Amino acid sequence: MAQPANAEAETMPATVEINGASLVLDVAGAAFWPDERMLMVADLHLEKGSSLTRNGHFIPPYDTAATLARLVQVVARYAPRTIAFLGDAFHDPFAGERIDPADVTTITAMGSGRTLLWIAGNHDPAPPERVPGERLDAQAIGPLELRHIPQKQAASGEIAGHLHPVARVKTRAKIVRRPCFLSNRTRMILPAFGAYTGGLNVLDAAFDGLCPAPNIHVLGERRVLPIHPARLV
Repeated sequence: MAQPANAEAETMPATVEINGASLVLDVAGAAFWPDERMLMVADLHLEKGSSLTRNGHFIPPYDTAATLARLVQVVARYAPRTIAFLGDAFHDPFAGERIDPADVTTITAMGSGRTLLWIAGNHDPAPPERVPGERLDAQAIGPLELRHIPQKQAASGEIAGHLHPVARVKTRAKIVRRPCFLSNRTRMILPAFGAYTGGLNVLDAAFDGLCPAPNIHVLGERRVLPIHPARLV
């Protein structure tokens, strides 16, 4: 198994092969491509808390700082050369007006000496101009194609987000609901990385036809666990 640059003994990733590319699945919900030293994350939905507050839902608006703190930890584990945000990194087109300058500083520092790729999402056609990096609709890199919304007829190698996959897993004691990676040999859908993001059951009709013969890897407390599809409810 490929190991992160600064592996922590208490966390155990998993590995999958997508269209010939070996990817490390991190317990935080990110994917790392060692050959390209690229870290991929989807659906951070930064400033969702402030958006909900603005619309009358009074919840603690600290999701951006919490999400970025987790991402900084993942970046420290893998020391990537490139960080690819697979869409909906920001919750809406006005997030740049609300984001705390300290959070912009965190993003800028995290991107120092690295390439940041911002793939357009349905919530954020472009990230705020206050953050550094390249703005893209999609990006082909070697055998992989990075985009936000998975395509029904996508070519092999698609890595996407958008659907926020979660698995409801039947155990001996109870049913557990956890974010998960959904993949097969040709494509993968990443879990949502943001602190305030919900999820969609991988058995929902929205996933029909996207990943035949799927591999399910759920995010545990300390490790990424493969789950047989027969255990899904």
